[in-house]
Amino acid sequence: MSVSFERMRQESPGIFSEACPSRVVLDHVMSKWGVLVLLALTDGTRRWGELRRSVDGISEKMLATTLRTLAADGIVARTSYPEVPPRVEYSLTPRGVELMERMTPLMTWIQANADELVAR
Repeated sequence: MSVSFERMRQESPGIFSEACPSRVVLDHVMSKWGVLVLLALTDGTRRWGELRRSVDGISEKMLATTLRTLAADGIVARTSYPEVPPRVEYSLTPRGVELMERMTPLMTWIQANADELVAR
């Protein structure tokens, strides 16, 4: 590993402390639904129904909350088209793409090891 937890704390005192904004970002990005919505958006722009089908088990309320949070964080873009019926699309912002470039290896590792870890 190139950067340790202690080194991060030395370079940015207070990082990951209780009052640090990093805790909020971790909560938004690394929540179960946040991760799954972000993964679904790595395949490209999606409409509401497509996301709902892609993220198995998520309720409409939780999908709406997750998308609203990730959009407020600047990780997901929400584009609304003035049509009848209304059409709304969601996609990763450049910051979201950058995040997923870093998070995808972790998700690949989880995919490869989940069965064994859960079986213990």
